[in-house]
Amino acid sequence: MIYNAKSETMPREELLQLQIERLQSTLNRVYRNVAFYRESFDAAKIDIGRIRSVDDMKRLPFTTKEDLRKSYPYNMFAVPLRDIVRIHSTAGRTGRPIAIGYTMNDIHHWSDIVARVLAGAGVTDHDFAQIAFDYNMFTGGFGLHYGAEKLGSSVIPSSQTGNVRQQIHIMKDYKTTVLLSTPSYAFRIARNLREMGIHPDELNLKTGLFGAEPWSEAKRARIEEELHLRAFSIYGVNEMMGPGVSGECAHRNGLHINEDHFIVEIVDPVTAEPLPRGAEGELVITTITREGFPLIRYRTGDLSSIMDGPCPCGRTTARMERVAARADDMVVVNGINIFPSRMGELLGGATGLELLFRIVIDEERGEDVLTIEVEVQPAMFDADIKKLKSLEHAITTAIEHELGLVARLAFVEKLAIETGADGRAKLVVDRR
Repeated sequence: MIYNAKSETMPREELLQLQIERLQSTLNRVYRNVAFYRESFDAAKIDIGRIRSVDDMKRLPFTTKEDLRKSYPYNMFAVPLRDIVRIHSTAGRTGRPIAIGYTMNDIHHWSDIVARVLAGAGVTDHDFAQIAFDYNMFTGGFGLHYGAEKLGSSVIPSSQTGNVRQQIHIMKDYKTTVLLSTPSYAFRIARNLREMGIHPDELNLKTGLFGAEPWSEAKRARIEEELHLRAFSIYGVNEMMGPGVSGECAHRNGLHINEDHFIVEIVDPVTAEPLPRGAEGELVITTITREGFPLIRYRTGDLSSIMDGPCPCGRTTARMERVAARADDMVVVNGINIFPSRMGELLGGATGLELLFRIVIDEERGEDVLTIEVEVQPAMFDADIKKLKSLEHAITTAIEHELGLVARLAFVEKLAIETGADGRAKLVVDRR
């Protein structure tokens, strides 16, 4: 189903013209109201009046996550605080968080684009949508909630923090037809169904929309087999707005980008030079309708590519490949972003030592399993094994409290750290 035919099936020429008009309006607004953009445009000698096509955008400077951290909390907002009706943020697990502001118009736009994504997966006003993303400063739960309500679905805000078996009881009692969660959480539900002796056919599930972490076609097939539903991929970025940047239609041949709200580019993650359509590179996104927190050429760190050719569904918007990797050293474990640098800070804070470590990620029955390998130092135990056990408890507790993840700890006598082509230590081994 196409929720907003006017926007989603607009002729390409009209869509490109709309993008440029909205881009020019956004550039003028950020230059006038956001000191960061005014200074960066002036430093690059950018005349925003000469940005008259999408191709001209390559002259504009990038915005990075570090830029947003430095502006914390409100220096990137483009409207007075009295006009901000909602504030979300990144978790701040890698240092200073990023505050994300929304005006009432932003909330309306967000609801609309999420409704499009849900409708693309076949969700209707007859569905019962169980949202098992967390409801907190993270954007996922609230964004999907308001989009589902705008579509007319009955929303069940179960939140991922609840007991998994309670989720299943809710699913069964309330006759949930649509599940929205991370892929790894879907596997947790499937495992608990088996343990509870509940067959998937005893549920009413028919559709699942999954995101917030990389997942493969093989995982899609397993989720569909274990939960007896049809699984769709959705994509969003907290800094952009949250879920709603793109999503799959019934043909599942790429994620349709809501191009009347976002301009998407692909650049080389090393040189930052634009890449041709079809080439894999780093996803760069510009918001063109955002009022509270507009972003120009934001480097997401996600690797993808733009697909050419029309889609049989009738949408004229460009499609992107599912994000399967990162351009930086961040990894996603059960929907949570982890940076090795932050892990090093946690280990040092918990032990008072500078440790040599490696992050190892495996998959067990569809769920991500995190193991931290730490090289043993004499100062860790001084012939007292109790001290080693105490350090183990301190480390795993710090990881759970700060990152919300349960980690295994493995002490090894000698840790051989490989070096990548760029000369940097490879602190992550991802075996999923």
